[in-house]
Amino acid sequence: MSGPAREPWSRARQISFGAATALAPSLVDLAEAAGRELAQPVLALCDVPHYSSSAMDGWAVNGDGPWRLVAASAPRLAPNEAREIVTGGLIPAGCDAVLRSEAGVVGSGGADRLSLLAGVSAPSAGLHIRPPAEEFARGETAIEAGVVLNPAHIAVAAACGVDTVLVRSRARVSLVLTGDEVVTRGIPAPGTVRDSFGPQLPAFVRLLGAEVVAQQRLRDDREALVRALSIEAERSELVITTGGTGSSSADHLRAALAILGADILIEGVDMRPGGPSLLARLPDGRLLVALPGNPLAAMMGLLSLAHPVVEGLAGRPGPAELRSASLASDVPRGKGATRLIPFRWAEAGAVATAFTGSAMLRGLAEADGVLVCGPDAAGAGSRLQYLALPWS
Repeated sequence: MSGPAREPWSRARQISFGAATALAPSLVDLAEAAGRELAQPVLALCDVPHYSSSAMDGWAVNGDGPWRLVAASAPRLAPNEAREIVTGGLIPAGCDAVLRSEAGVVGSGGADRLSLLAGVSAPSAGLHIRPPAEEFARGETAIEAGVVLNPAHIAVAAACGVDTVLVRSRARVSLVLTGDEVVTRGIPAPGTVRDSFGPQLPAFVRLLGAEVVAQQRLRDDREALVRALSIEAERSELVITTGGTGSSSADHLRAALAILGADILIEGVDMRPGGPSLLARLPDGRLLVALPGNPLAAMMGLLSLAHPVVEGLAGRPGPAELRSASLASDVPRGKGATRLIPFRWAEAGAVATAFTGSAMLRGLAEADGVLVCGPDAAGAGSRLQYLALPWS
């Protein structure tokens, strides 16, 4: 193999994860917390519900009836008294049940009386009353740490009296996209290619748990690349570049890193596609993941190096775990110590895509995961480890 020595794939993932220093958790308002991962549990700051309330529209009653109706503002009920109440309403003192509106009849006359609808028995003690702390007692854990908050969690936290939650921080990412041959709109002419990274990478980065805060597009120019990697150091913890990782006259990434005095942590990865992916630390402390210019190769580099970095910056205990899949069809022998092969699920198991070229996107677009396969063939029924895709 020519060029710089390449790290084994599994070791490259560990190096990438270990290179990241965990960011301090962030305190965010509930309205901004959906989709964020809790860094510490949410505790109930009050009983939920925090008062005795009605579970139905109807009447708060004392005794078996018939009942004399009193004003809805009455704070206490004497025996055989009732007052109107709505769902969620405060239960007055002396109330021993709620009679739902469909079960009673109010008569007319000088003093309105409430009686049971024919065939309906008197409500049992406690019927349709929500006691305090029925869901949560004050101090109880309402949501465990590590949970990714959904809208229902947000509602639970609000009911528990919580205004803000502590979540894992999202790494801030700067994108530097290179290439003279790239066009950003329309159908590319022969000799040019349509930009797939510009519209794709910000969304992919968000799914990995980070956020893009800056994006630049450059021509293949070494001085411009040096300038781009030198600015806005305070805005991000991770830089992701595309293209320029090879050794041709149009590839300037390694020379730019040398000029900047960057520390290259991974020269390349022994994988296909995506082998030229590298990891470096810039002099200001930011980590840089350089992705090849071919789309599928770049995505494999993103999953293999950038994702572990994002996990490390978030303070998680390790890079995303590999899972195991049974093959529904054969995987032929191939080149490379580690082959990363998109697959889709079928009834009998995992089916590897036929679209595995470095420049091909179809296989990944149709995939449910990425098989991690050695150079040897793997037969139907055998098991391989795989990486889950963030959107699957």
